[in-house]
Amino acid sequence: MAKPTTNATPICLGLSSLLLIGIIIGLVKQSPLATIICLLPTVIYEVYRTEGESTKAASWGLLAVIVLEIIAVIFKINLDLAGFLGTSGHYIGGYYLPLGDIQLIFPGLMAILAVILFTRTNGYYTRWLAILIFIGALATVYTLDPVIFQQFLKLGINEGLNRLNF
Repeated sequence: MAKPTTNATPICLGLSSLLLIGIIIGLVKQSPLATIICLLPTVIYEVYRTEGESTKAASWGLLAVIVLEIIAVIFKINLDLAGFLGTSGHYIGGYYLPLGDIQLIFPGLMAILAVILFTRTNGYYTRWLAILIFIGALATVYTLDPVIFQQFLKLGINEGLNRLNF
């Protein structure tokens, strides 16, 4: 059964504003934690709003990943997954995720899960939330490492063009 939409617009507007504040603070203070903390309520609301089997799994996955990212940033956990797993990348849901430092992998994974949510949901509000999560994940990557952000962006554009058969 569809979730009520009576308060969904003001909630999504509030979450959009909160994320914008988090991104600004994160960029000014060079603190990814500000962006991540301000993104957390959006992810929680996405978990509440999703209903389909694959979208529910993706939203719960997002919640787990954002919690792991918070832990990794707070405790300064750095782990090179490419070296640990002996591979430069991995496909997740049909999308290529390059591997590297775990603090950068988590927001990359969040972006992929947000794209999966956006493409597999029909709900206006769940798509809105997926876009916010995608933007928050990209802002987190940029705050952590602007050079890697450029590489992620280039990879994302190439992946999008490949899917559109350009």
